[in-house]
Amino acid sequence: MNTKTNSFDQAPVVLSVEHVAKSFKLPTEQATGLKQAFINWTKGIKGYKEQRVLRDISFEVHQGEFFGIVGRNGGGKSTLLKLISGIYVPDKGSIATNGKLVPFIELGVGFNPELTGRENVYLNGALLGFTHEEVEAMYDDIVAFAELEEFMDQKLKNYSSGMQVRLAFSVAIKAQGDILVLDEVLAVGDEAFQRKCDAYFSEVREDPTKTVILVTHDMAAVKKYCNRAILIRDGEIAASGDSGTVSEQYTLDNLAQEKKDAERERERLAKKAEQKYPNGLNERCPILKTIAVSPQVCVSSEPFKFDVEYQFDEDTDFYLAVAVHDIRRGGIPYDTGSKTFKMTKRGHQVAHFELPLDLFNNGEFRLLTSLRTPNPNNDEITDAVAVALDDNACEFVIRDPRNTKNYALLSDRAMQITQLND
Repeated sequence: MNTKTNSFDQAPVVLSVEHVAKSFKLPTEQATGLKQAFINWTKGIKGYKEQRVLRDISFEVHQGEFFGIVGRNGGGKSTLLKLISGIYVPDKGSIATNGKLVPFIELGVGFNPELTGRENVYLNGALLGFTHEEVEAMYDDIVAFAELEEFMDQKLKNYSSGMQVRLAFSVAIKAQGDILVLDEVLAVGDEAFQRKCDAYFSEVREDPTKTVILVTHDMAAVKKYCNRAILIRDGEIAASGDSGTVSEQYTLDNLAQEKKDAERERERLAKKAEQKYPNGLNERCPILKTIAVSPQVCVSSEPFKFDVEYQFDEDTDFYLAVAVHDIRRGGIPYDTGSKTFKMTKRGHQVAHFELPLDLFNNGEFRLLTSLRTPNPNNDEITDAVAVALDDNACEFVIRDPRNTKNYALLSDRAMQITQLND
């Protein structure tokens, strides 16, 4: 029976976060002496500004859950984890845990390069709150998981970075705690070690007595392991629920932020150049925009439908060409060619298209459309009149549970290598 697929509502609450807020004071002006400090005080100059990192955060985690915390950098995730782990104290609200909590905030924190691997295991265990006898009981499992049996009596400074990562990670996950808190540590070590970690988390996911709280930017890991998640945005919970829904909202947040960043950059460049038309457009083609019709988070089994809005009034042949850009991996996995789509309607029009996705693995993609006219000197080529860039481009994301090798562009449905018999 798959324990983790059942509802956890009836399981005991092992972590309760109620109305938690946290701020930090950032220095803005230093007083060079008591006199200057007194003058600043009389003028009401505090010498710092308050940064509110978390605002009224509340949620509960039940025993046996694999709980995800996601969000963009600067949203407050790591601060929340440090509050949960007892490193920080909240300004407001309360945090209560029921059980032994093992935090793993940063790889190798608490390790001493002048001590041996063996000594570091006991040191790190003590920092996590375990007695010497408890660490001794866990020691063989830690070393076996890290695959460092031959190196435990060597000083840590002689370890490679990969060996240090494996040892630190093994101490965290093999520590016999009730609640394991992990911050961005799933992609550690080489491929073989990652497979071992994957098998371990799959095993933990089935254990109703173990609770894991995971902070990560890897939405594939959230969907694979977590049964529930929250999205932290600007210090508040912006979304809460099943891991799939929260992951998709996080992906859409990223796309929205990328558009905002690009818009700010365009505004800066436009102000500098005093552009009359958006980047890529001009008087001949003042409108050219690629618009998503399908949802921007897609599965591979459904085609991605989109429209191209354009305005072109010249009495000449013209074409639309669409290129697919791979945002994460780079490159152009597909281009329609410059003369595939010959347009017959001039003026302000909208053309409809669809793109099959079944050959792609998971990824983030951008569609760039160009409007082109024949080259007067060469019938084989065309000249670009305008290109739909920035906000006029269209992004979409593929998230399909059938896709497993997300580092590769093509799915196994599109291509497989066959071994030939000698």
